[in-house]
Amino acid sequence: MKKTALITGGVRGIGLAVAKAFLEKGYRVLVSYSKDKENAELAKQAGLEVVRADVAKEEDVLALFSRVEHLDVLVNNAGVSLFKQIQDVSAEDCERVFGVNIYGAILCAREAAKRMITQKSGAIVNISSVWGEVGGSCESVYSASKAALIGLTKALAKELGYSGVRVNCVSPGVIDTQMNARLLAEEKAALQEEIPLGALGKAEDVASAVLALVENGYITGVDLPVNGGFSIV
Repeated sequence: MKKTALITGGVRGIGLAVAKAFLEKGYRVLVSYSKDKENAELAKQAGLEVVRADVAKEEDVLALFSRVEHLDVLVNNAGVSLFKQIQDVSAEDCERVFGVNIYGAILCAREAAKRMITQKSGAIVNISSVWGEVGGSCESVYSASKAALIGLTKALAKELGYSGVRVNCVSPGVIDTQMNARLLAEEKAALQEEIPLGALGKAEDVASAVLALVENGYITGVDLPVNGGFSIV
């Protein structure tokens, strides 16, 4: 039987790169998306099973997981960013960022765990961020949500390990994807100067890290930075 991987937010950027990596390994790969119909269609053409789902909504998550009886890998990649000073943040901003980045990850992990515990095997990988590790100015709400995801990873690793389920986290640094398209050329250049390896990361760099965590059966509860040394202190 083919192994199955489910990647949330998997029709572009890091999520798409992760989905393609598992597809190349012979997995059946399902990806979810919320609004990006154009890239969803391209993902279908690439051989991925595409499901529309807003992971912040429980009914959408239940419908998404109804597509998989057996699940080997869950990658909680769906995420939204927020670039605002704290005095300008609204309650609605907080609800949306935490709704997708944390509530959605919890709901998906819950449904994955139900299947993986029964199977006595499985791997969950959460996609956090360097800002979840060190905090980002003017991204306090986003940083808080990603820090919470790291905490969730460690707690679930302890909770699910005895059932044969591993839970890990990857924290990308500045990756050259659509999420960072708002950065001006001079801002990107300034960031590159702060990165010891002197370059922005690629989505494929994150995908290979996710795959490595899934394939190593004796790693659980770790937060793996993929940032070119950006977070070295």
